[in-house]
Amino acid sequence: MEYLVRRVDEGTERFEGAMNSVRDAFARWRANAQHENGAEEMSKQDMHDEVLNPDQGAQVDLEAGTEAGGQNVDAAELEQLRGERDQLKDRLARLQAEFDNARKRDVKERQDAREYATQNAVEPFLSVMDNFQLALKAGGSAEQLRTGVELILKQMEEALRGLQVQAVETVGTQFDPRIHEALGSIETVEFPDHQVLEEIRRGYKLRDKLLRPALVRIAANPSQVSE
Repeated sequence: MEYLVRRVDEGTERFEGAMNSVRDAFARWRANAQHENGAEEMSKQDMHDEVLNPDQGAQVDLEAGTEAGGQNVDAAELEQLRGERDQLKDRLARLQAEFDNARKRDVKERQDAREYATQNAVEPFLSVMDNFQLALKAGGSAEQLRTGVELILKQMEEALRGLQVQAVETVGTQFDPRIHEALGSIETVEFPDHQVLEEIRRGYKLRDKLLRPALVRIAANPSQVSE
């Protein structure tokens, strides 16, 4: 939008410069005509060459602003052109303002959406944090502490499920490099080759998108490999 406004301003400057050249050309033409008492009328081609801007390549239509007696450019027509120019600049200014307002609205809506999503993600874990703090303050045996931590873990898993986050299946499934990362193998003849035997770190998916792979150890069955 700023580029369009700049182009309009440049066009306005070229237009006004060309009109000034027209007025200067007519003034010189009248002075020469009066001095020479009826010298021949300047040709249209000469007038075009004089008002032509060689850098911009713009020409002014001399016939629209001249009369038979060599009068000035029609002031009413010039005023009309200036009015049209001002209307165009005003319209571009309004369009730029509307564009800026739309951009600001879009930025605000995006920010509001991010804050809303963050709120929905954080809120379920606030109660989990509360329970951790209560567990730290509470006394009791190691077994009671372990039971409390297991309850908190279940609560956290439920919060994750509410956000469509699910754990990656591991132990008992066949190794899948798309969702598993093998940290080692265990040689055995009791389980099929490449079956996941141990989960070292749990992996998670958000719907169908993998958040992180599960770290596992897999079976290495020599009998099946040899076959």
